Amino acid sequence: MRITIQTLGSRGDVQPYCALALALQGRGHLVQLVAPDQFSAMAAELGIPFVSLPAEFLALIDSRAGKQALGGKAISGSINLLRQVGPLVRQVLEIEGQAIADFGPDLIIHHPKSMASPHMAEKLGVLCVLACPLPGFTPTAAWPSPLIPVANLGPLNWASHLLATKSANVLFGKLQRQWRQDVLGLPAKTAHKGPDATLYAYSPRVVPKPADWGDDVLVSGYWFLDTPDWVMPDALQRFLAAGDAPVYVGFGSMPGIDPERFTKAIIDGLARAGKRGLLATGGGALSASTAPDHIHILDAAPHDRLFAHVSATMHHGGAGTTAAALRAGKPTTICPFFGDQPFWASRLHNLGVSPPPLDRKRLTAEHVASALQAMDAPAMRHNAAALGTRIRAETGIANAIARLETLASAK
Repeated sequence: MRITIQTLGSRGDVQPYCALALALQGRGHLVQLVAPDQFSAMAAELGIPFVSLPAEFLALIDSRAGKQALGGKAISGSINLLRQVGPLVRQVLEIEGQAIADFGPDLIIHHPKSMASPHMAEKLGVLCVLACPLPGFTPTAAWPSPLIPVANLGPLNWASHLLATKSANVLFGKLQRQWRQDVLGLPAKTAHKGPDATLYAYSPRVVPKPADWGDDVLVSGYWFLDTPDWVMPDALQRFLAAGDAPVYVGFGSMPGIDPERFTKAIIDGLARAGKRGLLATGGGALSASTAPDHIHILDAAPHDRLFAHVSATMHHGGAGTTAAALRAGKPTTICPFFGDQPFWASRLHNLGVSPPPLDRKRLTAEHVASALQAMDAPAMRHNAAALGTRIRAETGIANAIARLETLASAK
């Protein structure tokens, strides 16, 4: 098959699709990945044919408006961000659409943020599969949308999914309708019935498939992209060898709103709990040029290799980081920022592998120390280790590919 994979977002929105692309290539399929330009080097290193989307989308996250909006610091930040995103939407639609048309796929696999994919599937008459690392795009009565930070809305759970998934159409519907008419020659209103199938790239042991999802939905298991060739820096090796296994603390691409205060609370909390720490500064939520002896600072490191050497993890609750910590069998504390992160924090706490989530806006050293001590509880360590063993035995990518190939053979 000729398969195009369309995604848009940060590393957690791209890396699982790279893993899927590699496995599809290994099965003899021709694959194209369309994603933000920031990941072109990663795709080239992996040998995945790649089409770049504008880098400006991710750059907006680091802008003042982006940090305000994602940090929840000002309504004006959200408004300013939308004003800047709007002009990019038509550009992304055109690049995505042209990439799909030029490739001529038999199958389109797309992240929910890829607004062009369903319309191009309609235009070309090809299979269209929605693929996502979080369970927010098939309505269910079992829980509210992970994009809404509420544990349970009761009879409104189902409707909350529709509200969350239709938000892009509300914000950018006019642009999409114009693009359909002007470029694709389609009616302004889509007749597309929805995806031919939906793949959720997380473990059913973490979020089981609810009873009200049909056979067209598969919870496959995680799609991990491993890095067996990574070489650990000498300084990190020396730090790990110098004492007890440290706690990993990192917040991925999350923006820094008050990074100095936030970092001080983390470092002081580790000291209060008598723990050593690995601080991954990443996108700016943490900021430390120097650190005391019980802290080692690194920019980033592959979680599949690093987490084997830590005693526990503390992070933002991004789907990818959460998956890596679970597979490693390590207790986790989540300090969510936005989006689906509160959902994962709640889920892991309910599974008994995480203490209650931390409030980043009110974070203190005492809160950090208390969470670190909670993760030392034997029951939590047992639960995390047992869940990690089960997740490592899963075959998420193979399950997803089997479903894709069955779907194609039936067309």
